[in-house]
Amino acid sequence: MKNKKAAFVTQAGIIAAVYAVLTLAQGALLPGTTTAAVQFRVSEVLNILALFTPAAIPGLTIGCVISNIQSIGQGLPLDMIFGSLATLGSSVCIYFLKNAKIKTYPLFAMLMPAVWNGIIIGWEIEAFFIEGPFHVGDFFVQGGLVALGELGVMLTLGTALYYIITKRHLDKKIFE
Repeated sequence: MKNKKAAFVTQAGIIAAVYAVLTLAQGALLPGTTTAAVQFRVSEVLNILALFTPAAIPGLTIGCVISNIQSIGQGLPLDMIFGSLATLGSSVCIYFLKNAKIKTYPLFAMLMPAVWNGIIIGWEIEAFFIEGPFHVGDFFVQGGLVALGELGVMLTLGTALYYIITKRHLDKKIFE
């Protein structure tokens, strides 16, 4: 596209739509796999797109907001806010860490969804869904479980998608 603003909005819109559709479809087919403490949201693989385009930042965030609207009906209204903030934070960090690589692999960027979601969602679970006072040890358990799911997605599906995109030069064909 010649118009950079139109390309940015188009990319962000497509990323948001794909993220939301993947999350909602997975939630319908495999209930609980997108909202439980240990989750394996396939849509989280799209986080790697922040390595290739800044449009992924609003795209992933909006897609997360849309897909987390279903959380309100499941008694998780705060997940729409905190889950989306975690996605925003991780996608910004991924974008800025895109050149920090070990050989050709952006390991630090790939870890950001686990870090952000582990901390924010772990805190959310401990602060709002566990009765009684806040316990740091329980926060680490909850955050660790959330981070584990994110690591599973990013280090398996994310790594595969990253190498598919870079080896076939799709990053240059699609995002430039």
